Amino acid sequence: MDIEMQNILTNGDHGAAYVSNEQVTSGNGKSVAYTEPDAKETDVLLSEQVDSCNGEKRLSDHAAEPHRNLGHASVASCNGDVPTSCDAAESQRNPGNASREIGRIKKELNELIFWKVRLWMAIIFIFLLIFAAIIFSLLLCSVIHEDADEKFDPSLFKFPLYFNGSFQLPNQVLKEELFTLSFNESQTLAADLQEKLTDHYRSSPALGRYFSEADIYAFRNGSVIADYQLKFLMPEEQQDQLRNFILSREMVYNVFRQFLYDQESDESGPMYIDPVSLIMFLRQ
Repeated sequence: MDIEMQNILTNGDHGAAYVSNEQVTSGNGKSVAYTEPDAKETDVLLSEQVDSCNGEKRLSDHAAEPHRNLGHASVASCNGDVPTSCDAAESQRNPGNASREIGRIKKELNELIFWKVRLWMAIIFIFLLIFAAIIFSLLLCSVIHEDADEKFDPSLFKFPLYFNGSFQLPNQVLKEELFTLSFNESQTLAADLQEKLTDHYRSSPALGRYFSEADIYAFRNGSVIADYQLKFLMPEEQQDQLRNFILSREMVYNVFRQFLYDQESDESGPMYIDPVSLIMFLRQ
């Protein structure tokens, strides 16, 4: 009676298995043992190959796993092209796709809409039309818009309000002719100062509509001190409110002083007014 025994052995610590066939013959006591040679890790990897679609040999999935982990494995495609990585394959495909996309866009923009008008011409015309509409709207609003504060009737401003005071002209040369307004030099200086004050208050957004006139009525000794008078006109129905707020002494004085600090004339010029020397009071 013949008995065939198969022993399964493992190769080292890696657990690779191979089969050993031992045949035992009864009767004559002889036995023939067949043992496969020791298997190696490389034998397993090399022996496990799968045919690809083009007939070439490649490693099976589980056998090629260590190679794929290295990040340098190449995958054979059915047409025989072997891209080195996904990025390289993508870079090979993108230029053609981008060129086709650009060509498609150009073709669409050059399509005729009607007569000889193409699509790109119509798009440019629409943008120009929108831009022109915005400009026209802004111009129309600037012409039609009227500020309610700028609409007032000057004939209703009848009730006067006076402020008196003085300021110093440090760069003026002290002369006796300045002390009498009948002299030409004194009149010229007074007219220049009156024009300066008038322009200032006329341009004031808060006080411009109420301002009437400025008057320089005297020059005094002490490095040339000019005495002035400011006249404002108020409507009858708003006298109390204007006296307490808009035409209060503090408002008129601060507007004048800020003007002196912002004056553009050179500090060495003859028309320079010293801001510190400004004095103002309400004349009852």
